[in-house]
Amino acid sequence: QVQLVESGGGLVQPGGSLRLSCAASGFTFSWFFMKWYRQAPGKERELVAGISTIGGITNYADSVKGRFTVSRDNSRNTVYLQMNSLKPEDTAVYYCSFNDYGRDYWGQGTQVTVSS
Repeated sequence: QVQLVESGGGLVQPGGSLRLSCAASGFTFSWFFMKWYRQAPGKERELVAGISTIGGITNYADSVKGRFTVSRDNSRNTVYLQMNSLKPEDTAVYYCSFNDYGRDYWGQGTQVTVSS
């Protein structure tokens, strides 16, 4: 069955960096546009970044442009989110996701906390 497993979250000080990973299985990973979302307490889930099937196209929320980089390794069925210059407002649970014929698939999420 489809599985998305995020990892790499944690507690980091403002200005620090983290790299999130999302390991995929149970589907043909290289066929799908992959996305990273986040959800902060009391807020709606928001799209953070997306990457096309072979990585040629990426897009980002305005709030993370220039600080976050999304990438993928189709040989490892993994999508990454490199997060630099982290701010307290980046604190959230981060999820990877893809859509297949109108159905969204989600991982369990990984917590990122930016605090001094």
